[in-house]
Amino acid sequence: MIKYIVRRLILFVPVLFIVTVLISSLIYFSPGDPVRVMLGFRANEKAVAKIRAELGLDRPYHLRYLKWLGNVVRGNLGRSLQRNEDVLDMIMERLPASLELMVFAVMVAILFAIPTGVISATRANTLIDNSLSFLSLFWVSMPGFWIAMISVLIFSMILGIFPISGRGGPIWTMEGLRYLALPGLILGIRQVAIISRLIRAGMLEILNEDFVRTARSKGLAERIVIYKHALRNAMIPTVTIFGLQIPELLSLSVIIETVFAWPGTGRLLVDAVLKRDYTLVQGIVLIYALLVIVMNLIVDLLYAYIDPRIKHE
Repeated sequence: MIKYIVRRLILFVPVLFIVTVLISSLIYFSPGDPVRVMLGFRANEKAVAKIRAELGLDRPYHLRYLKWLGNVVRGNLGRSLQRNEDVLDMIMERLPASLELMVFAVMVAILFAIPTGVISATRANTLIDNSLSFLSLFWVSMPGFWIAMISVLIFSMILGIFPISGRGGPIWTMEGLRYLALPGLILGIRQVAIISRLIRAGMLEILNEDFVRTARSKGLAERIVIYKHALRNAMIPTVTIFGLQIPELLSLSVIIETVFAWPGTGRLLVDAVLKRDYTLVQGIVLIYALLVIVMNLIVDLLYAYIDPRIKHE
């Protein structure tokens, strides 16, 4: 197991290198000038050229990339072009709020997706199964920003159940949960819709296997047959897909944070893009790439727990 982890960590190096090249290339060739945004579009050309030289924006692409990469290796993500603050400090200040939102969404996905998928599989082609299938298809088909805006309109402005925007206190307080509940549920229920359908498909296949019929013939309770024998085997492909859903979870969190004015890195990323703060954009995307890599490693390690036959040698 340790050898497998070491090999995966070594493979992360070229992946991160490719990510940094792509980030730098997209930023370099994207339209817009951060100095113009900073000084205004009617600023004097000499002043613009002076600021651009001070920030190093007049250098060729490869020199700018090598300097930024060298700073990243030393743990320095640079300074924000617009705020002149340390990028890493800005990200670390906002990252807990984003992680709080995503952890809550993952908990919602786990708590609701498993029973929903099992119920749909054990009651296949019934009214309950068809209703859950319809709701899942509806939720996946709707754009995330539309669902978020409609939810704010109904649950915050009309019913007044949840706050409209912002972040409350710590997650373990009632005030914090009130602010977290609506954006977290919207972010998590989309994953419920996807994962529950995968569990249903896996369960339908597993329930027809010989070992399930053998377990029933031994007189085991149906609950034990379903959850201990069938579900555990059906979870392996589901865990794989869940790992692939992590980038979507991050991208959707950017939308949710923007709609709900949630003070996380997603909202910070949108502000940085609008202000052409390229250094800050590079830093946030790099941190997101690290999160995706680490989460996929954790998902891979879960295989051995779900199915002891799987060994990483």
